[in-house]
Amino acid sequence: MALTADYPARLICRATGWPRSSLYLRAEPPAGEGRLRQAVARLAGAWPTYGYRRLTAMLRREGWRINGKRVRRVVAALGIQGKAPARRVRTTDSAHAFPRYPNLVAGLPVVRPDQVWVADITYVRLRCEFVYLAVLMDVFTRCVRGWELGRSLDQGLTLGALGRALRGRRPEVHHSDQGVQ
Repeated sequence: MALTADYPARLICRATGWPRSSLYLRAEPPAGEGRLRQAVARLAGAWPTYGYRRLTAMLRREGWRINGKRVRRVVAALGIQGKAPARRVRTTDSAHAFPRYPNLVAGLPVVRPDQVWVADITYVRLRCEFVYLAVLMDVFTRCVRGWELGRSLDQGLTLGALGRALRGRRPEVHHSDQGVQ
């Protein structure tokens, strides 16, 4: 500050509202900033859904002594924003034209094996894609009676699981969410 030659620093800082320490601060980039930017860019490129917290943890595992605020600042300076993960795939389509059946399981006491089987479809996320899994389970024993794994969500998936389940046993009630499959 050029005024410090004519006026006391305390007076100038009081008049401007600045802290006195700002007169002596030498703004220098922290050591290793270029290497840190390269490391953050490399990790963010390999893991695009990671935010600054996960990037901080990965940098620490690589041996960097760093805190989250510095990583957040570098991420903001690089213009990197974590990509939100893809939304979950909906496996139930209840807006179909097929008939609706009454819920026979509501209020039914399940007291023996093969009294009630329940069916459901879910998906299993793989590295680059996902596959569908149809399962039939005995409610009483919690044993899986039949299952089928497939790449498409069609009737063949559920019929394959049902075929496997019916090979050895027959349920009194078969219950599902009444999706289109």
